[in-house]
Amino acid sequence: MKSYYLPIACFFLSISLLANSQQTEKGGISSEMLQQIKQSYQGTSTDKAIRNAICNNDINKLAINIDNKNNFDTYFSHKINSKGITDQKSSGRCWLFTGLNVFRAQAIAKYDMGDFQFSQVYPFFWDQLEKANLFLQGIIDTRKKPINDKMVEWLFKNPLSDGGQFTGISDILSKYGVVPAEVMTETNSSENTSRMAYLIKLKLREFGIQLRNEAAQGSSIASLEKSKIQMLGTIYRMLVLNLGEPPASFTWTRKDAKGNPVETKEYTPMSFFNEFIGKDLTNNYVMLMNDPSRDYYKLYEIDYDRHRYDGRNWTYVNLPIEDIKEMAIASIKDSTMMYFSCDVGKFLDRERGLLDTDYYDYGSLMGTTFNMDKKQRVQTFASGSSHAMTLMAVDLDPNGKPKKWMVENSWGPGANNGHLIMTDKWFDEYMFRLVVDKKYITPKVKEVLKQKATLLPAWDPMFAEEK
Repeated sequence: MKSYYLPIACFFLSISLLANSQQTEKGGISSEMLQQIKQSYQGTSTDKAIRNAICNNDINKLAINIDNKNNFDTYFSHKINSKGITDQKSSGRCWLFTGLNVFRAQAIAKYDMGDFQFSQVYPFFWDQLEKANLFLQGIIDTRKKPINDKMVEWLFKNPLSDGGQFTGISDILSKYGVVPAEVMTETNSSENTSRMAYLIKLKLREFGIQLRNEAAQGSSIASLEKSKIQMLGTIYRMLVLNLGEPPASFTWTRKDAKGNPVETKEYTPMSFFNEFIGKDLTNNYVMLMNDPSRDYYKLYEIDYDRHRYDGRNWTYVNLPIEDIKEMAIASIKDSTMMYFSCDVGKFLDRERGLLDTDYYDYGSLMGTTFNMDKKQRVQTFASGSSHAMTLMAVDLDPNGKPKKWMVENSWGPGANNGHLIMTDKWFDEYMFRLVVDKKYITPKVKEVLKQKATLLPAWDPMFAEEK
């Protein structure tokens, strides 16, 4: 009996294996397909020369468009003067440096000061504590949801970051004020945030699981909030050990542009904010966005896009790029810098401080084309806002049309004395957000602000944190 059934079993096994093989091969690379694919590389002398060059050199060096490298004009028809350049070092605090640089320029102009700077580490301390609370309270709010719920997953993936947006400027400065740079100075952990961030995030995730376990065991909201306070005490201590303890008050002497003392006063961080910034940061500014993947002239809101639990989700108006340029030019002409964010890594020449879509010719080097437009790049996650800087200059042609723009960066001194110059074409393709004072917005934007904002989820790809 065994010898009778064995050939039959082998037959059906062979059929099964053949079927599985055919199923596996469907959609895969067959040997015939591979032969067709291989024909794209012929191994000509040109192919070999390009291959040798790329294998032994930096692609960007080889892709420089020589025809476009010359005649680099650094003149600007409209430029706001700035004093001193900041350096965020190895940290993701570009949003904080950018926002403070906007107000720094205004304070210098108002009081005729020299190279004055606000402390970046002071608001960073409070930003980290507030973000810790935002996470822990979010865990309490979602305690009844399963661990694999989309919002719960997002919280545990993003318990804390040193990155941010203008939302953080509004949330943190309005609540905690500011201090001069010399009152709370940088530390190794503020300039190199990765290790501190890793440890705090690790502790927050541990605390998040603890809160969910307490909730599952029937703990009341009051009990969970008591636990949260104790947890925040641990985070506060960790922050003090890494960044120092923020001052409650201080004495500071204001000096003029020549370094002569003008006035010595006792301040609190909030009184210093009121004197040297003194604006309603929540209601006096509007974020403009150029996201061609979504409808223009619409108001949007990002859930959890805030740096404080009791802060306000930042809203933005999505506009065509030309509309944004109009308001940017009006602000620059009125000597008012702006918070600006973009995809800074694209077509960047660090040596010259230049952002130019024609500077690198990747297509000629690789023997192909790269033809996605801005909308397609956004939709496919090929581009998005990654870095914030301070927009402070524009060069206009005789007809009032922009030719190029300039931003004050926070990467320390370098090309163009720490500034980046971008062509107007690059501005079109890789600029995303601009925060302007409400006095510069157009009547059309005023009407959009009356809309009920469309709420987008916290994980919306266009609102990844800027670093």
